[in-house]
Amino acid sequence: MKVVLVTGASKGIGKAIAIKFAKEGYNVVINYNTDLDGASKTLEEVKKYSDGITIKCDVSNELEVKEMVDEVISTYGNIDVLVNNAGIAIDSAFDDKKISDFKRILDVNLIGTFIVSRCVGNIMMENKKGSIVNISSTNGIDTYYEYSLDYDASKAGVISLTHNLASHYAPYIRVNAICPGWVMTDMNKELGDEYIKEESKNIKLGRFAEPSEIANVVYFVSSDEASYVNDSIIRVDGGETA
Repeated sequence: MKVVLVTGASKGIGKAIAIKFAKEGYNVVINYNTDLDGASKTLEEVKKYSDGITIKCDVSNELEVKEMVDEVISTYGNIDVLVNNAGIAIDSAFDDKKISDFKRILDVNLIGTFIVSRCVGNIMMENKKGSIVNISSTNGIDTYYEYSLDYDASKAGVISLTHNLASHYAPYIRVNAICPGWVMTDMNKELGDEYIKEESKNIKLGRFAEPSEIANVVYFVSSDEASYVNDSIIRVDGGETA
């Protein structure tokens, strides 16, 4: 049975990705850092369809990442797919941005993606096969928000990193990035109905995505059905305009 490791899978898009892979018969490794309750709820859903485990790990900590990967290999023997979904945002006005917050966002969103990719990539290279999917954002392409300029920068970095990883691991590991636009996660629901309504006017489909709609694309890109999709940056934004 194939194995997927999904970072940041305690809620939102990561939770939806974990459930999608479980429905497709994968053993699912649910990574979390602080939200044990959320990770446990994801595991409950996963176990309706397949096997899974939760592992606490800060993806920006190289030692913790190595320990996580060792645990996965000890439990399941392999990692077929890695989904780098873990990410944080700390929105604030330009003049209120804290350098410490900026660095933390880069540590998790960008450097964490690199650390996990390298650690898992070494395992995949031994088997000469695997798929890595990085979750970036349209914020890293052209839908910039001044309040989240640090998040935007980190997601642009993930796109650049994706290209370099695809080159480094060719031809054995496929590496792609998915760039969602607005998604109806619990966090974004808190934006309020009026804000969501206004932002939806800039989306050709007229609504935010459901997390499952992002998960479906992630699964396809990682699967054998997409065996010739590599080094691609794929927007999933309903036709959002910059």
